Amino acid sequence: MKLALIGYGKMGKEIEQIAISRGHEIVSRIDVDNQEDFKSDAFKSADVAIEFTVPHVAYANYLKAFEAGVSIVSGTTGWLDKINEIKAICHDKQLAFFWASNFSLGVNIFAAVNSYLAKIMNQYSEYNVSMTEVHHTQKLDAPSGTAITLAEGIIKELARINKWELETASTKDSLAIHAIREGNVPGIHTIRYESEVDSIEITHDAKSRKGFALGAVLAAEFTYGKQGFLGMNDLLQF
Repeated sequence: MKLALIGYGKMGKEIEQIAISRGHEIVSRIDVDNQEDFKSDAFKSADVAIEFTVPHVAYANYLKAFEAGVSIVSGTTGWLDKINEIKAICHDKQLAFFWASNFSLGVNIFAAVNSYLAKIMNQYSEYNVSMTEVHHTQKLDAPSGTAITLAEGIIKELARINKWELETASTKDSLAIHAIREGNVPGIHTIRYESEVDSIEITHDAKSRKGFALGAVLAAEFTYGKQGFLGMNDLLQF
């Protein structure tokens, strides 16, 4: 499969190594200093583009890739206010767009456990739920996209929680997400249920970017030849 990389930082280089090891060809690498390459024949020849950049440029990158007729796998967060527009363009151009807040297999298993635990907790109103996420200082959005996805899983399953808020829960039906930025942490997410007598905690602690990169390449392999808006539930079929 021919792959293009949009964003060639640490994550892009990790994806490149895994993609090549799995027999794929990198035909284009686009970063801040060669944006004109979106119009190149090399980029247009790609079967799928894998995009890991930053929130304020992600949407423009998607439009440029769609204009070139290339389907997209993206792990950039912080742009979801435009998700309906992306879905519409994806449908109109008959291309595929695969998005996930986190491509790690472990995180997606963790998300499934999180949703199941939230469902159980409908029976135990004495437990208050909160979340903490820790990431490296270069991460620009807070809370993380993964934290928001986990929060949405709780909101869907736990009847007494209707919204999430950053740092402080202003009402009883709100989930507080505490966001910490320090060092070079790839990502730690902790869900905590606390009562007067005990506490229950589940945590996912990423050791490196390798798990995210492998998941992104697997998503590209899954996306190849498909159309429509796709996600990790489509890929993993939990």
